[in-house]
Amino acid sequence: MTSPEEARIRLPQLRLDELLEELQARLDAARGTRDRVHSLLEAVLSVGRELDLEQALNSIVESAAALVDAQYAALGVIGPDGKRLSAFYTVGVTQEQIASIGPYPEGHGILGELIRHPEPLCLANLSEHPASYGFPPHHPAMNTFLGVPIRVRDQVFGNLYLTEKRGGGQFDEEDVSVTQTLAVAAGVAIDNARLYAESRLRERWLRANAEITNSLMSGAGQAEALALIAERAREITGAALAVVATPMADTDSLTVELALGQQADALRGLVLPMDGTLMGEAVTGAAAVTSEDVTHDARVSAGPLRFTGLGPAVAVPIGTGEGGVRGVVMLVRETGRTLFTGKETEPLQVFAAQAAIAIELAERRRDAETIAVLKDRDRIARDLHDLAIQRLFATGMTLQSAGRFIEHAGANERVLRAVDDLDETIKIIRSTIFGLQAREGTAGTGLRARVVGVVGEATPVLGFAPSVRMEGLVDTDVPRDTADHAVAVLSEALTNIARHARADRADVILKTDGRELSLTVTDNGVGIPPEGRRSGLRNMQERAQQLGGRLELRSPEDGGTTLVWQVPVAGQEGHDTPGQDA
Repeated sequence: MTSPEEARIRLPQLRLDELLEELQARLDAARGTRDRVHSLLEAVLSVGRELDLEQALNSIVESAAALVDAQYAALGVIGPDGKRLSAFYTVGVTQEQIASIGPYPEGHGILGELIRHPEPLCLANLSEHPASYGFPPHHPAMNTFLGVPIRVRDQVFGNLYLTEKRGGGQFDEEDVSVTQTLAVAAGVAIDNARLYAESRLRERWLRANAEITNSLMSGAGQAEALALIAERAREITGAALAVVATPMADTDSLTVELALGQQADALRGLVLPMDGTLMGEAVTGAAAVTSEDVTHDARVSAGPLRFTGLGPAVAVPIGTGEGGVRGVVMLVRETGRTLFTGKETEPLQVFAAQAAIAIELAERRRDAETIAVLKDRDRIARDLHDLAIQRLFATGMTLQSAGRFIEHAGANERVLRAVDDLDETIKIIRSTIFGLQAREGTAGTGLRARVVGVVGEATPVLGFAPSVRMEGLVDTDVPRDTADHAVAVLSEALTNIARHARADRADVILKTDGRELSLTVTDNGVGIPPEGRRSGLRNMQERAQQLGGRLELRSPEDGGTTLVWQVPVAGQEGHDTPGQDA
């Protein structure tokens, strides 16, 4: 049994042990706080070093999970509408688990609660919150939760989501404080990464502008300059498809001059209506027009452009000054990619101005070349008229005078025949002079415009607008006589579809390679019945045979009809050459 004296001696010792234990606990807490502050500083420095936005966001998620010892962490980026998540970065979930869970969340349930009320949210059990939305199949079990918003210049950029604190503990006030501090540093890092990305983007635009300017100044043609503009714009914006279309003379239509990227082959040469289309709206409104998803946009999916696997798009007019809109550039990204923002359309408009300059320079160059050709024709015509015809006329007069002195009947007959030949030669030269001095026909009478006109006239009768695609130099390489036949065949084909096919879609393809003209008309109707009238088809066949070509008809068992009318165009330059005397 302990004596009172011994008890008095041990009491200070117990108090000293308690004080030492308390001091040790405080030292451990201070050491833990020091270590945590050190870890926080390291995390802030690690996040701040990243200049690439994607890497910065991944670094933020990893640092947050390490700081609060969370098993799972995610960062959700809020989309432009401010209501849904447009991107999601995770830690703790494998790629196999992500694939089995399905698409990333858009912002329902607890995640949506943080979007609607951007304040720190700490929960002991997720399922007990009124906004709990539940988890999809194959999702890991999660109970404890900590959510903190990330602000960039007073704007909510996204939210940090942390779940399942290791060791079975709860997230506490210190965890909230540390995560908020990291969120502030993350906002600065994201802002810096954005500024760096914007500066790099401006640098790329400036380099591309310099390249295009150099190409224009070195005498590049319109097609080459526009292709360079479209390719650079596609590369810089990360678009999967770039399309350039220009208005057709004397029509309310656009023709696709070039297309680069996904599904480009199906778009080249397409003729699109100005009204009701995305690119047509950009031209008529002389302003950039965007689309969230071209596959579900009536301005695109309702027409002949039927995209698959593509989503956000922007159409920018080419030229909006005194010269008017000369065309439109459209860029389309893959499905799931980010929408085109105002910061992206601004440099695109600069690029569109470059495209307008390209077209202007090409037109001026063509005008100069045409003037030079016409001047040369005028010179040749003057020389023929002033020199060749006069000398031939003088020679004829001399022979006529000499003929009176020739007594031999045969010789006199030969001289008179020579005079007649000289008269015919003079007539031929005068006809040639007339041809050299003749000018081009009025605008809008080319084969392209005539085809668009025929399709436009047939649209009310058909009940729908056929798609039109034209390839090659159809206005240059196709003689007028052949063009007349082609227009007649197209009109007959569309009339037959309206009368007999019961179709709701038709496609017209007109193309030439300089040697042959091919007209293909396809519909999805009932096909050609065996007992049907064939007078229209005979007319088409006769027109093809008259020009040395052929007509082919295909009507598959599943319905529809394909008509292919092909005729040669090489060597037919003399069909529309004037032959009258001056």
